[in-house]
Amino acid sequence: MSDAPPLCLTVAGSDSGGGAGIQADLKTMLALGVHGMSVVTAVTAQNSLGVRGVWELPPEAVTAQYRAVADDIGVQAVKTGMLASAALVETVAALLADTGAPAVVDPVGVSKHGDPLLAASALDAVRRELLPRAAVATPNLDEVAQLTGVVVEDEDGMRRAADAVLALGPEWALIKGGHLAAHGGEAADLLTDGETALWLRAPRHDNRHTHGTGCTLASAVAAGLAKGQDVPQAVMEAKEYVTGAIAAGFALGGGIGPVGHAWQWHR
Repeated sequence: MSDAPPLCLTVAGSDSGGGAGIQADLKTMLALGVHGMSVVTAVTAQNSLGVRGVWELPPEAVTAQYRAVADDIGVQAVKTGMLASAALVETVAALLADTGAPAVVDPVGVSKHGDPLLAASALDAVRRELLPRAAVATPNLDEVAQLTGVVVEDEDGMRRAADAVLALGPEWALIKGGHLAAHGGEAADLLTDGETALWLRAPRHDNRHTHGTGCTLASAVAAGLAKGQDVPQAVMEAKEYVTGAIAAGFALGGGIGPVGHAWQWHR
């Protein structure tokens, strides 16, 4: 009987189309050699064209799932995604405070198609309760604007954005620059703890099938932390993994298809 792999827990919404959310998180964790476990916070009716409906789970259901995993199996890293409401944000923040494992917080605000996935009333709870629990926060530029009011138009703006996010309490901020206009043909992200700054650059692939990119990156970072990597190493390896997954993204349905989580197996 072999030893169990590192243990990683995702706390997020379900994507019925399989491209983002819990489904993307678990695929990422499997691809990177960790055992993925899940706490479902909301169920979405979703496909390649958009989100048709969202049903939140009650806080007691989220707490029961989390405690069932943490109290018996244990957790070496946690990734949070779609939390939907202030009540769920506060519930998850309290659970993280009691866990003792590093948390990667992806402050999901809207879907790839522009559908809202976080109530406006929950933003203050994300700022006040959730981000101070994060080892790494991974907002994209739209989420940075939602949370801090900083509108990013260039790489200098990404530095200001990182400072504004760090002021909300996470140990590290990973500002995702994928929504910027192509800069030298590269997709640039900025990782910083306020002292160390690391620019992560990768070729920008001409592929519109990028559903689940943010979930996948945050889950890959959490997988690295579960393995015992430090934050810069976990983020660098996660960037490499998600870049390959974007290149392998494929058409599905009539809209935006998902990234290819199993790209390393199909090379």
